[in-house]
Amino acid sequence: MAIKKQIPIKYTDRDFLSIREALLEHAQRYYPSTFQDFNEAGFGSLMLDTVAYVGDVLSFYLDYQANECFLETANEEENILKIGKQLGFKLKPNPSSHGIATFYVTVPSISSGFGPDTDYIPVLKKGTTVASINGNMFTLNEDVRFDREDSEIVVAEVNDTTGVPTSYAIKGFGQIISGRLEEEFIQITEFEKFLKVVLEDVDIAEVVLVEDESGNEYFEVDYLSQDVIYRPVTNRDPSTAARAPFLLKPYSVPRRFVVDREGEDVILQFGSGTVKKSIQEKIADPSQVILQVHGKDYVSDTFFDPTKLIHSDKFGIAPSNTVLRVVYRVNTSDMVNAGANTITDVIGADMEFNDPSILDPETISTIISSLEADNEEPIVGDVSLPDIFELKRRIIDNFSSQGRAVTASDYQALSYSMPPQFGSIKRVSIIRDPNSVKRNLNLYIVSEDEEGLLVKTNSAIKKNLKTWLNQNRMINDTIDILDARIVNLGIDFVAIGDLEKNKYDTLEEALILLREFYINMADIGEPFFVTDIYKILRDVEGIVDVLDVNVERKSGGLYADTKYNINNNFSKDGRYIICPENVILEIKYPDIDIKGVIR
Repeated sequence: MAIKKQIPIKYTDRDFLSIREALLEHAQRYYPSTFQDFNEAGFGSLMLDTVAYVGDVLSFYLDYQANECFLETANEEENILKIGKQLGFKLKPNPSSHGIATFYVTVPSISSGFGPDTDYIPVLKKGTTVASINGNMFTLNEDVRFDREDSEIVVAEVNDTTGVPTSYAIKGFGQIISGRLEEEFIQITEFEKFLKVVLEDVDIAEVVLVEDESGNEYFEVDYLSQDVIYRPVTNRDPSTAARAPFLLKPYSVPRRFVVDREGEDVILQFGSGTVKKSIQEKIADPSQVILQVHGKDYVSDTFFDPTKLIHSDKFGIAPSNTVLRVVYRVNTSDMVNAGANTITDVIGADMEFNDPSILDPETISTIISSLEADNEEPIVGDVSLPDIFELKRRIIDNFSSQGRAVTASDYQALSYSMPPQFGSIKRVSIIRDPNSVKRNLNLYIVSEDEEGLLVKTNSAIKKNLKTWLNQNRMINDTIDILDARIVNLGIDFVAIGDLEKNKYDTLEEALILLREFYINMADIGEPFFVTDIYKILRDVEGIVDVLDVNVERKSGGLYADTKYNINNNFSKDGRYIICPENVILEIKYPDIDIKGVIR
């Protein structure tokens, strides 16, 4: 008896036609006497088509599911976000808009009329809500103190008979953020590891506060193993508080949570620890970690694992048998940006007075009702959500950064991203210390004062910046935070004007263009291009030629005292002035430091 030759199955046949052809070939080879109906209208052909169709569909879904498991080939937004979550990326589907709002309040004058009564000057508290003309609500994100020394005060009303002022209007500024605050109370029963709590609202932009009925606060972290956050502490040093109102301090958080999003649901997830078996809130005593004696008078193993000092496997304390109070911010519309001068309605004013017991209640009520709001600049920040292609790019870039400062650009970005309440950094430059045998980095910084002029950064801001950078710096990086040296410059030019033009008008136009150009400050170490001056002047209508441009160092009085010889730092071709890596060049007073003559 002849033995049939076994033909291997082709597992590469995946589509309808290839599967049907393989089935037909299989039937003809192994069942020639049983299966003979090869007519396309016959029952046998129907069975072949049906099996090939099912195989084609299964093959399609198998390929589709395989593709959805990889970031590069995934097409569904939900799957892309799940992969991004595994790589540490979190999408904020409800973006917020930020900006500065202007507030006006009317305060009665003192008995003589020369100035407002300071007892009635209020503090507009954080949480006050305002609204734009199209109904978008905004929440004040900081206290507005109308008693600041730099507050603008004007006469609001005068006595018609005597002409003595009876009230004054005071102007203040405060940062606002889109949305309104809502709160939700959630009953928590028995202890549950990695407790998940789903909030009721769906348009939540930010979770502001989570606390239990005992007053214990839970803090949001990026991941549950993160047991340290940074909190602002009021800076009580009067010499540095003006530019750094808060100090940045590390704070241990045994009670913490992360915010997850699944579709429109916002989920709070807590750790697996309990209050009875609380994780250690302080760093362990190294002697207790190293000397594991256990009743012996000798040590048999000298191995020391430094991670034991901060080791914890509980991921934070989860609430149990309590009621959670959750305060969150909810956007009131899909587009929360606002144009200039559109935020005019005060919805809920929360004012605080120094000692209301000695004040007239009717006057207090009048002051509260006099509050007005406006925004001199647009409130922006809300952008359309990224498509799947941009989403993939963001996930890849986020994963590559690893939340660490590796390159010079990383350190600069971190320095600029420090919250403004801890002090403002105007310019940052980081270079490797050429005199260090190790990987020491010099971080040069400079700040600006209330008038926008460059000044040395005070010690409080430096301390905050050190704490801010320390959380993300490479372990083998050592950073010295130093002051950038400020060099003030002045410009004097001589140009030939068109005889048909008024030379005074031509000079005024040239000065305006130069002053506008040098409003933007240079970076630390950026050279000063003299050719820019020639180009600007030659573009002025009425200037025929530029004869000479002189750049000089301004010193003495209100100018910086940095020693710097401009003539020795000109390039060989005289087109630009070389700037050292730790120096920033500034035209401090453009109105008087830029001058010229039109002949």
